Amino acid sequence: MLRRQTTLALPGTVSTTWRVVDASGIPLGRLAAEVATVLMGKHRPEYTPHVVSGEAVVVINGTKVEMTGRKGEQRLKMRYTEYPGGLKTQTYGQVREENPERLIKDAVRRMLPKNRLARVMLKNLHVYEGTEHPHGGHKPKELKV
Repeated sequence: MLRRQTTLALPGTVSTTWRVVDASGIPLGRLAAEVATVLMGKHRPEYTPHVVSGEAVVVINGTKVEMTGRKGEQRLKMRYTEYPGGLKTQTYGQVREENPERLIKDAVRRMLPKNRLARVMLKNLHVYEGTEHPHGGHKPKELKV
């Protein structure tokens, strides 16, 4: 009887490669879902849930990310300052203009697993407003969304 063995990745054995994605014209949810999949490593055959087997992702043109419908005007990003009456709200459009890194990182963070590895995976995400990024030395490959 032929027995197949499942190959499990061990911590430290998976090499990290870099990917770059251009966010201009891509809806925020589609971008976040694709980037989260690559950060987790679910696109690789050696995916193991308890090991960070994903890749590092560089997102450029963060200010040009799209939102369908009127989400930029109607959806609210809320945060609480821990002081009485300290609920701060902004529309997604305001957040995109002020700090597009926070908008994209938060969308990706919510699509990652809710465990300790998610913090490590999120450190492999780098978001930039324009087309310039300092990670050219890693020779990132293009990620199609």
